[in-house]
Amino acid sequence: MSGSSRRMRQGATLTLVFGAVLATGAVTGAWGQAGSAVPAPRQGAAVRLAAGDLSGQDLSPEEARRLVGESGDRWAAYYSPEEYADFAQGLDGEYVGVGLWVRRELDGGVAVSRVQQGTPAAKAGIRPGDRLVRIDGAPAARMPVTEVVARLRGSVTGRTTDSAADSAPDSATDSATDSATDSATDSAADRALGRASRQETAGRSADLAASATREVGSTVTLAVRRDGSPVREVTLRRTVLAAQDVTVDHPGTDVTRISVDAFTSGVGEEVAEAVHRAAAERARTGARHGGVVLDLRGNSGGLLAEAVEAASAFLDGGPVGTYQVHGTERELTAATGGDTGTPLVVLVDGGTMSAAELLAGALQDRCRAVVVGSRTFGKGTVQEPSRLADGSVLELTVGRYFTPAGRSPDGIGIEPDVSVPAQAGPEQAERLALTVLSGLGGSGARR
Repeated sequence: MSGSSRRMRQGATLTLVFGAVLATGAVTGAWGQAGSAVPAPRQGAAVRLAAGDLSGQDLSPEEARRLVGESGDRWAAYYSPEEYADFAQGLDGEYVGVGLWVRRELDGGVAVSRVQQGTPAAKAGIRPGDRLVRIDGAPAARMPVTEVVARLRGSVTGRTTDSAADSAPDSATDSATDSATDSATDSAADRALGRASRQETAGRSADLAASATREVGSTVTLAVRRDGSPVREVTLRRTVLAAQDVTVDHPGTDVTRISVDAFTSGVGEEVAEAVHRAAAERARTGARHGGVVLDLRGNSGGLLAEAVEAASAFLDGGPVGTYQVHGTERELTAATGGDTGTPLVVLVDGGTMSAAELLAGALQDRCRAVVVGSRTFGKGTVQEPSRLADGSVLELTVGRYFTPAGRSPDGIGIEPDVSVPAQAGPEQAERLALTVLSGLGGSGARR
């Protein structure tokens, strides 16, 4: 991609973003030392913060972080210019890493849950199920999963927050035993990460640990053990990789599962293409059963336009929702011509957030899908970034969004039509989704 094209894509990210998709460690209070003196923000900046307008403001990083901390805005965040460039890259569907997904196991260990094909990790022979024993000499089992991710991706400090475009590889999911610890931390970002990971979704991201310190070409040394075999060490060189936020598989006869990890650039089109291929195959074979499972578990949001485009794949026009910005309501409308005939189940969990909640709620309100799983996260707010004079960015909440029926998931989430038991694992949720789909027959859409 050319430099000018990259700059255009990064500039395009300075628009409304729904989600908690980039983990950067920029939330106020997460980095400072106890007792350190932070300059009070200038009065003019505080007034402009209240008005939601800080573009062009000349603030030091300390002043900006203090403004965020005193704003009372749970989702407010500060990004240095380098961190926001990482954020833009994440929204563009790319990341710097080695190609691993990891998860916390019940015994406290850290296991590889997925390896992206063609990546440094895959070329080194790392496979799903391998245990990470050490990372650059440090015991992995003693680290929070977020720190494991940060070290894999090259963030030497392991700082993490939760603010706007996630679900890339070198990512993490925690088991319920770890989520209680994560959610007890001080920053709003860490609280969100803990809540999002309470429903474990194997291999889906709860974190995208971005840092200005990581570099393409830098290395990480992993000690890996497989099935009780001796530990072996491999050294991987980080590179720029495609995030692969959409995956398609076929868990049953005449069933297509479309898993969406985040709404980064191009995801809406990928979903639409997968839906079109599934419908064409059903028409070719004359399938009378099965359908599509849209798996949004662990999807922490992203670009609003991509979520609307994904909704359009299943609707023939009509409302997807509305959102408010500075008190002004704006409508979100699906494009015409979507597939309204294929039976559809949407699979959600406690890690389904923001734009993903809007999509699930829209398909539920429009009676286009049966929503299966557990109550979603409950982030129904809209953030708008403001670029400061030095190129850094403050992201502030400017409004809320609502489903077509006027529901806001903020603080309460989306309640599934069919719920899984509280202690159910991801496999049980998937089986339930397939059972529900089998009962839909050829009923397709309602409206």
